[in-house]
Amino acid sequence: MTEKIAYVIPTMDRPDDMRCLFKSIMGQTRLPDQIVVVDGSNPPIKNICDEFPSLDVTYVREFPPSLARQRNAGMASLRPEITIAGYLDDDLELEPTATAAMHEFWNGAEESIGGASMSILGQGVPYRQNLLRFFMMHGDPPGEILKSGFPCYIPFVEKTIKTKWLYGGATLWRREVINEFSYDEWYAGHGFGEDYDYSYRVGKKYDMYVVGDSRTWHHEHPMSDNKMYVLGRQQIYNRLYFIRKMGDFSPLFISWAIFGQITVNLLALVRHPGQARWDRFRGNLRGLYEALFGDNKSFLGYWKDV
Repeated sequence: MTEKIAYVIPTMDRPDDMRCLFKSIMGQTRLPDQIVVVDGSNPPIKNICDEFPSLDVTYVREFPPSLARQRNAGMASLRPEITIAGYLDDDLELEPTATAAMHEFWNGAEESIGGASMSILGQGVPYRQNLLRFFMMHGDPPGEILKSGFPCYIPFVEKTIKTKWLYGGATLWRREVINEFSYDEWYAGHGFGEDYDYSYRVGKKYDMYVVGDSRTWHHEHPMSDNKMYVLGRQQIYNRLYFIRKMGDFSPLFISWAIFGQITVNLLALVRHPGQARWDRFRGNLRGLYEALFGDNKSFLGYWKDV
């Protein structure tokens, strides 16, 4: 059977990025069989979709925006014949053979394989990775989930590798996985950590890979200083929500890694004093306090720039 592929694109207030992504999809050597745009923009960007009439676009309005909810809404709009579907961040730019390579991978995939990501060009290892390894915030192999509950970064890879988690924004899933698993809508707003929450759950039942031949660029936006508090808060609060929810990790290593996250941000503040780094550190402390003494309710937070 030849697999039919769909892309779900959640977006919020990025019309220029969407044009770039659409142009890269237009340039694919093999087009996807369906594109679902889940729009949380204000104003809506349906006019951007209309600029590309040759693409098979299903437009869904989901407002106010929240990434996990938008992802679920997109999957609910898949046509019945779609067998493989996944999410593209709105700031990606696909290499011309990205879809064809993913199509080839899935056509030869065993039933045990549930998810596969594109390899993100230019994606490197984290800054000060030795310090992160010391605090069990990063390690080997790429794509591992440590006993602290922290995921190991996934850099650009030229050859296909097996992983324990996958990034949310350049990943395709088998239709059976989509029918069985949904994104946890507790993660509100940009929802720090919602991708490894989802893929870690899938990984308990299915194998997952990063496909070296399917490649994309990720044009990340620099983060505004005034959003650092929200990011710092979610770095701790959302992480502890995931760890408690799964119940699979070592309390000792969890404590060490959470201490490490706060320490790393404190060291950054000491080395380069400034309001942004102070806000991120302060957000860490607030997130820890709320995780220990709060009611475990999520909070709406948008920390990615447009």
